[in-house]
Amino acid sequence: MKIAIIKQVLKSNSAAFILSSLSILCINWLIKWASVSFTKRNGTLGNHFLPILTSITNWMTIYGLILVFLYCFYDTKWLFTRLYSQNGVGVTPFLLIVSFMIVTLAHHFIKLVITYVLSPLYQHYQLDKGRAYTVNQMIYYTVMIAALAVSLTSVGLDFTAVGAILGVLGIGIGFGMRNIAGNFVSGIIMLFERPFEVGDTIEMDDKIGRVEEIRLRSTIVRTVKEGVLIVPNQTFIEQVIKNRSDAEMMAAVNVSVVYGTDPDKVVQLLQEAIEQIKPFSRGVLPKPEPEIRFINFLVNGMEFFIEIPVLNFEIKEQVESHLRHAIMKIFLNHNILLASPASPPAPSRPEKSV
Repeated sequence: MKIAIIKQVLKSNSAAFILSSLSILCINWLIKWASVSFTKRNGTLGNHFLPILTSITNWMTIYGLILVFLYCFYDTKWLFTRLYSQNGVGVTPFLLIVSFMIVTLAHHFIKLVITYVLSPLYQHYQLDKGRAYTVNQMIYYTVMIAALAVSLTSVGLDFTAVGAILGVLGIGIGFGMRNIAGNFVSGIIMLFERPFEVGDTIEMDDKIGRVEEIRLRSTIVRTVKEGVLIVPNQTFIEQVIKNRSDAEMMAAVNVSVVYGTDPDKVVQLLQEAIEQIKPFSRGVLPKPEPEIRFINFLVNGMEFFIEIPVLNFEIKEQVESHLRHAIMKIFLNHNILLASPASPPAPSRPEKSV
């Protein structure tokens, strides 16, 4: 008899949940259909609000289904069966579902606010990308930490125990995870000091690349030859990094010729090489003018330096390669000899005492 009553209750609850879920899904479809119709009639205004409304509708549908599930099965025993007890709190499936909803709802809500509320404000007040990124990250982590605290408290987790665990982890970090902790702290420093921003061009270890993302532990830098570099944030704090965003990008080539060559003739030939590559090298800027300098006396030759302004770092190495090819051909045609690299002096042998 009792089993029959339980089955009847489950059947009625399941039927109510299915009907309610179908109703929510129908409402979701109607809202999206109305949004598309509104977008077609209003053009730009509709295109602005359609992504916002679609995002809100989707995650409200998910949470609506969860709430309907809890409401329909609220009077069932299994939903409130104690799984374990923690600090006097009986943890049940209901509490676990609520904790999950708190964290995910906070995540979706703050992402929605950052994307559709704060971003237009940043554009309106002309806030630079780096500062906006820092503000977004701090708001996101603050809200998520608060949501996790509420969620963990609801399932009976004592923050005194959490503090003890973090203390033990801190000792472990101090001994075995110094680099990870250092990169994390360096990431926080970079978010506040902003030595460079997303989209800036930087130079490090003779590599030039564009910053794509600044994370708390590492920074993503895209280069031409090496591809995508994942650079630990501690590198940017401890080493000298050149921010080339506001500087002129130059294709630079060094060339050395033997002594006895007329320097004026070398400069003239180098100028001819520059003029030869200009029509075929995309991205060479007309101003400032290319520069040729006699920069140094070597052991067995004279060193010249050529600089050509280019559009960006992506084509810098291409222009340098084209210029080297042109210089080689012109020097061969005019019998200009390149200076060989100076060999290090041979070590002297100690004199034998008689």
